[in-house]
Amino acid sequence: MAEKPKVAISSDFFTAFARLPKVQHAKVSKFVTNFEKNPNAKGINYEKIANATDKNMRSVRIDQTYRGIVLNPGEGDVYILLWVDHHDAAYDWAMRRQCDINPATGSIQVYEAKTRAGEPAVAQPPASVPGVFDALKDKELVRLGVPEALLPLVKQVTTEGGLDQIENRLPVEAYEGLYLYLAGSRYDEIINEREPLSVPEVDTDDFEKALDRSESRSRFVVVEDELELAAMLNAPLDRWRVFLHPSQYRLVRGTKNGPVRVLGGAGTGKTVVAMHRAKWLAENVATDTKKVLFTTFTRNLATDLEENLRSICTPEQMSRIEVVNLDRWVTRFLRKRKYDYSIAFGKDAEPFWQRALDLKPANANLPDAFFREEWQRVIQPQSIETVDQYKRASRIGRGIALSRSMKVAIWPVFEEYRNQLTIHKKKEVDDAYRDAACLLEHERGVLGYVSVIVDEAQDMGTQAFLLLRKIVPEGANDLFIVGDGHQRIYGRNRVVLGRCGINIRGRSSRLTINYRTTEEIRRWAVSLLEGCSIDDLDGGWDTTAGYKALTHGDQPELRHFETWEQQAGFIVDLLGKSSQDGSPLSHTCAVARIRREVDAIVSFLDGEGIRTQRIEANGSDHGNPEAVRVATMHRVKGLEFDRVILASINDGVVPLQAVTSDRGDPVEARQADLEERSLLYVSVTRAKKEAYVLSYGTKSPYLQSPS
Repeated sequence: MAEKPKVAISSDFFTAFARLPKVQHAKVSKFVTNFEKNPNAKGINYEKIANATDKNMRSVRIDQTYRGIVLNPGEGDVYILLWVDHHDAAYDWAMRRQCDINPATGSIQVYEAKTRAGEPAVAQPPASVPGVFDALKDKELVRLGVPEALLPLVKQVTTEGGLDQIENRLPVEAYEGLYLYLAGSRYDEIINEREPLSVPEVDTDDFEKALDRSESRSRFVVVEDELELAAMLNAPLDRWRVFLHPSQYRLVRGTKNGPVRVLGGAGTGKTVVAMHRAKWLAENVATDTKKVLFTTFTRNLATDLEENLRSICTPEQMSRIEVVNLDRWVTRFLRKRKYDYSIAFGKDAEPFWQRALDLKPANANLPDAFFREEWQRVIQPQSIETVDQYKRASRIGRGIALSRSMKVAIWPVFEEYRNQLTIHKKKEVDDAYRDAACLLEHERGVLGYVSVIVDEAQDMGTQAFLLLRKIVPEGANDLFIVGDGHQRIYGRNRVVLGRCGINIRGRSSRLTINYRTTEEIRRWAVSLLEGCSIDDLDGGWDTTAGYKALTHGDQPELRHFETWEQQAGFIVDLLGKSSQDGSPLSHTCAVARIRREVDAIVSFLDGEGIRTQRIEANGSDHGNPEAVRVATMHRVKGLEFDRVILASINDGVVPLQAVTSDRGDPVEARQADLEERSLLYVSVTRAKKEAYVLSYGTKSPYLQSPS
């Protein structure tokens, strides 16, 4: 029996497919499904393309009006679907494109070898003007992904703007590599982020072998399952489900010899990597009795993660993955063991603090806020239970110094607070984590987890990581931790993983390419944190060096209004334009700092006949496509939308006065300010294409300085 031809589909094909009129989708889907089954079927009409740059390209008939573009190399039984479009547009696309195998990387590349008729050529710079890539040899440019045919074009570039001019002619990996080089990354750093580090001798005619390389897999998929293909065609723009950057692919696959930490700015695909890692573990390591625990900080993120995992995993793989936020996991774990306490969240503990603060020494010139901060930043992370432990405790990072005698004098406040909790059968979350860890000391190996994946790690504290270390035994594939200190928004202390028994030495990576937002939105967001020190979760400091977005668009639009009603009217107008452009309302999210503002926006939009869907703690973003999403800044974490409208960015609201005022410690005041800046950073980076920052009355001080 003859071997079935290998059929691959490019990521560009899915992009082109998504742009087609909806009425064409069924016809194209049917064609692609049949083509994948047998590209040599009699009904498929291959036609040569006159004047094509690449003689291996063929057109295939979808119907009388639409054509697909296929590469059928002369060697091997390989067919690659590259593009789909209206007849004339498809032929124009194919005539100007070349599909080759890069001789240095061995990956398949599609690039524009010929410009459109009438399109101006890139001007040859005067000999006296140096090219920005003059320091790189030809072989280094090719290793970065530049096709040999485009080397003269790249050598003419003298500015960053000049590189942007030729972006559409370059393969994605070439533009990315050149962009990062201009941004200050070293050549060897860029190469080392890609896999493999060295490629054996490349056969530039062997497309079948080239499809197996990680660089090719980031843009081409070989489909062998009809259900998998149907899922891709149903969500053609969700590329994250199928295509991974080589740096992501390397993190996802293979046995890891211990804990792994992955850092990266907003939009760099950390959660995507974590989900694909869970899938790989479920397929290759986990069993029916040894599952993967996938945990995150909030309930709505866990709900969203589970729904997204179902879109990339088979039912069998999903049966080996447990998705739950950590608080809920701990609650269930303790309940099964007849735990005699309930957990006190936030305001639940306020009456106990009031009674404890009655014991504050008269000579202690410390505001009430200081005691809460000291409890959260010093006592809880270090599991302090006695005054002797407190006297020896480290207070690094606290702005107010305390003598040993003062520690003794104020200890009764903390002791009474804990007594009040105990009397009322209450425990704080950190106490519950600590108690669960103690119970696990006696139940080692019985939980049934082969690996734990931690998303949004920056929002988890020391006690959480001490517990996570107990949940899964130390060893291969034990912990996979992704996070970003720039997005810490829940008031957690700086965590040092090494002090929690989690050794990531030699197993730490950083993602730098923002796939979500435009470069203009990214820059504005990063400017909010300029000059702030951000930790790396393990005792060092993180950086935004090399953090770039490769797509461009409009700057975030900042609009200020005299009244709330004017702001609301502007939001209604924006949503009206969105509907006229054919964009579903679900692709827009209106975000505000506090629930009162969210309630007002929902009420106003409802009154205007505009459907809304709130994003709540227990829900997800999935739902009515004809409803605009509305959320607080905390609830929008982990989600993304084409358009984000940040409303009421006013003085006293952002930063929230109740959070930043009355701080007993100057270090705490700076930390509170950083968390409010991070919250705005998180919110604006949910936007993929458009961001609007609205204010009324007196605008936020964060908007006062030039951005």
